[in-house]
Amino acid sequence: MGRQPPDSFKKFQASELWCDRCKRAVPVRQRLLLILPGKNLYEYLCTQCGRSLGKRTEPDPGNLDINLWRNRN
Repeated sequence: MGRQPPDSFKKFQASELWCDRCKRAVPVRQRLLLILPGKNLYEYLCTQCGRSLGKRTEPDPGNLDINLWRNRN
């Protein structure tokens, strides 16, 4: 069976990624794309040209109150 990754890799975030357009490793910024039940989807964007370089999912910390999204009429 496969081994579990160490705890230090459970919340891994990239600081630089390769950009094909810029032809080098560039700093990235992270943008929240979707809030889904149980997880959040993030996108990494090149800080030089704005191109999407990758995505990652993270378990939802559970701090979001779903009742805020309902219509309270």
